[in-house]
Amino acid sequence: MLADFPLDALPGHYIRRLQQIAVAVFLEETAEFGITPVQFAALQAVRQQPGLDQRSLARTIGYDTSTIGGVVDRLEKRGLLQRQASPSDRRVRQLVLTTEGERVLMLIIAPMQRAQHRMLAPLPPDQRDEFLRMLVALVQGNNELARAPGELG
Repeated sequence: MLADFPLDALPGHYIRRLQQIAVAVFLEETAEFGITPVQFAALQAVRQQPGLDQRSLARTIGYDTSTIGGVVDRLEKRGLLQRQASPSDRRVRQLVLTTEGERVLMLIIAPMQRAQHRMLAPLPPDQRDEFLRMLVALVQGNNELARAPGELG
Protein backbone atom coordinates (compact mmCIF):
# COMPACT_ATOMS: atom_id res chain seq x y z
CA MET A 1 0.00 0.00 0.00
CA LEU A 2 1.36 3.38 -0.97
CA ALA A 3 1.40 6.05 1.68
CA ASP A 4 -0.12 9.39 0.81
CA PHE A 5 2.47 12.13 1.31
CA PRO A 6 1.18 15.53 0.28
CA LEU A 7 3.95 17.56 -1.33
CA ASP A 8 3.16 20.53 0.87
CA ALA A 9 4.29 18.47 3.88
CA LEU A 10 7.71 17.59 2.42
CA PRO A 11 10.61 19.98 3.11
CA GLY A 12 12.59 18.49 0.22
CA HIS A 13 9.90 19.62 -2.19
CA TYR A 14 10.19 23.22 -1.00
CA ILE A 15 13.99 23.09 -0.97
CA ARG A 16 13.96 21.95 -4.62
CA ARG A 17 11.50 24.68 -5.54
CA LEU A 18 13.53 27.32 -3.69
CA GLN A 19 16.64 26.22 -5.62
CA GLN A 20 14.74 26.69 -8.89
CA ILE A 21 13.60 30.13 -7.78
CA ALA A 22 17.08 31.13 -6.59
CA VAL A 23 18.64 30.19 -9.93
CA ALA A 24 15.90 31.96 -11.91
CA VAL A 25 16.24 35.18 -9.89
CA PHE A 26 20.04 35.10 -10.09
CA LEU A 27 19.97 34.58 -13.87
CA GLU A 28 17.41 37.34 -14.32
CA GLU A 29 19.38 39.89 -12.29
CA THR A 30 22.74 38.98 -13.85
CA ALA A 31 21.52 38.30 -17.41
CA GLU A 32 23.83 40.84 -19.04
CA PHE A 33 26.86 38.87 -17.81
CA GLY A 34 25.77 35.38 -18.89
CA ILE A 35 27.11 33.88 -15.66
CA THR A 36 25.41 31.00 -13.84
CA PRO A 37 25.33 30.74 -10.05
CA VAL A 38 27.94 27.94 -10.17
CA GLN A 39 30.19 30.01 -12.44
CA PHE A 40 29.85 32.96 -10.07
CA ALA A 41 30.76 30.74 -7.12
CA ALA A 42 33.78 29.40 -9.03
CA LEU A 43 35.00 32.89 -9.96
CA GLN A 44 34.51 34.17 -6.42
CA ALA A 45 36.33 31.17 -4.91
CA VAL A 46 39.29 31.62 -7.28
CA ARG A 47 39.33 35.34 -6.48
CA GLN A 48 39.47 34.55 -2.77
CA GLN A 49 42.05 31.77 -3.17
CA PRO A 50 44.16 32.38 -6.29
CA GLY A 51 45.97 29.26 -7.41
CA LEU A 52 43.27 26.74 -6.45
CA ASP A 53 43.36 23.57 -8.50
CA GLN A 54 40.10 22.19 -9.98
CA ARG A 55 39.64 19.51 -7.32
CA SER A 56 40.04 22.07 -4.53
CA LEU A 57 37.69 24.44 -6.33
CA ALA A 58 35.03 21.72 -6.56
CA ARG A 59 35.38 20.99 -2.84
CA THR A 60 35.32 24.70 -1.95
CA ILE A 61 32.01 25.36 -3.74
CA GLY A 62 30.45 21.94 -3.13
CA TYR A 63 30.42 20.92 -6.78
CA ASP A 64 31.01 17.54 -8.37
CA THR A 65 34.67 16.98 -9.31
CA SER A 66 33.72 15.16 -12.50
CA THR A 67 31.84 18.17 -13.88
CA ILE A 68 33.85 21.11 -12.52
CA GLY A 69 36.15 20.83 -15.55
CA GLY A 70 33.31 21.91 -17.84
CA VAL A 71 32.64 24.95 -15.66
CA VAL A 72 36.33 25.88 -15.75
CA ASP A 73 36.48 25.24 -19.51
CA ARG A 74 33.60 27.65 -20.16
CA LEU A 75 35.08 30.35 -17.91
CA GLU A 76 38.49 29.95 -19.51
CA LYS A 77 37.01 30.09 -23.01
CA ARG A 78 35.32 33.38 -22.07
CA GLY A 79 38.65 34.74 -20.86
CA LEU A 80 37.52 35.04 -17.23
CA LEU A 81 40.07 32.69 -15.71
CA GLN A 82 43.20 30.82 -16.70
CA ARG A 83 44.83 27.54 -15.86
CA GLN A 84 48.51 27.85 -15.03
CA ALA A 85 51.06 25.13 -14.32
CA SER A 86 51.86 24.80 -10.63
CA PRO A 87 55.48 25.68 -9.87
CA SER A 88 55.69 22.69 -7.49
CA ASP A 89 53.85 20.07 -9.60
CA ARG A 90 53.61 20.47 -13.36
CA ARG A 91 50.69 18.01 -13.49
CA VAL A 92 48.54 20.38 -11.43
CA ARG A 93 46.86 23.34 -13.07
CA GLN A 94 46.23 26.28 -10.80
CA LEU A 95 43.34 28.64 -11.48
CA VAL A 96 43.67 32.41 -11.52
CA LEU A 97 41.30 35.16 -12.56
CA THR A 98 42.15 37.19 -15.61
CA THR A 99 41.81 40.96 -15.65
CA GLU A 100 38.48 40.45 -17.43
CA GLY A 101 37.40 37.97 -14.75
CA GLU A 102 38.17 40.54 -12.04
CA ARG A 103 36.25 43.19 -13.98
CA VAL A 104 33.18 40.97 -14.45
CA LEU A 105 33.18 39.98 -10.78
CA MET A 106 33.25 43.63 -9.72
CA LEU A 107 30.38 44.49 -12.08
CA ILE A 108 28.23 41.51 -11.12
CA ILE A 109 28.29 42.24 -7.37
CA ALA A 110 25.36 44.70 -7.37
CA PRO A 111 23.05 42.49 -9.50
CA MET A 112 24.02 39.44 -7.43
CA GLN A 113 23.15 41.31 -4.25
CA ARG A 114 19.80 42.38 -5.75
CA ALA A 115 19.10 38.72 -6.49
CA GLN A 116 19.86 37.76 -2.88
CA HIS A 117 17.57 40.52 -1.62
CA ARG A 118 14.76 39.44 -3.97
CA MET A 119 15.04 35.83 -2.79
CA LEU A 120 14.57 36.90 0.82
CA ALA A 121 12.06 39.69 0.16
CA PRO A 122 8.98 37.58 1.06
CA LEU A 123 10.32 37.23 4.61
CA PRO A 124 9.95 40.03 7.13
CA PRO A 125 13.34 41.76 7.57
CA ASP A 126 13.66 40.52 11.16
CA GLN A 127 13.43 36.87 10.00
CA ARG A 128 16.02 36.96 7.18
CA ASP A 129 19.12 36.44 9.34
CA GLU A 130 17.39 33.60 11.18
CA PHE A 131 16.39 31.95 7.90
CA LEU A 132 19.99 32.14 6.66
CA ARG A 133 21.24 30.74 9.98
CA MET A 134 18.84 27.79 9.61
CA LEU A 135 19.90 27.18 5.99
CA VAL A 136 23.54 27.10 7.05
CA ALA A 137 22.70 24.68 9.89
CA LEU A 138 20.89 22.35 7.48
CA VAL A 139 23.74 22.38 4.98
CA GLN A 140 26.39 21.89 7.66
CA GLY A 141 24.43 19.14 9.35
CA ASN A 142 23.86 17.27 6.09
CA ASN A 143 27.08 18.15 4.22
CA GLU A 144 28.51 14.63 4.27
CA LEU A 145 25.33 13.29 2.64
CA ALA A 146 25.85 15.50 -0.43
CA ARG A 147 26.94 14.09 -3.77
CA ALA A 148 29.64 16.75 -3.64
CA PRO A 149 30.35 17.75 -0.02
CA GLY A 150 31.69 21.27 0.26
CA GLU A 151 34.12 22.94 2.56
CA LEU A 152 32.22 24.75 5.23
CA GLY A 153 33.22 28.23 6.32
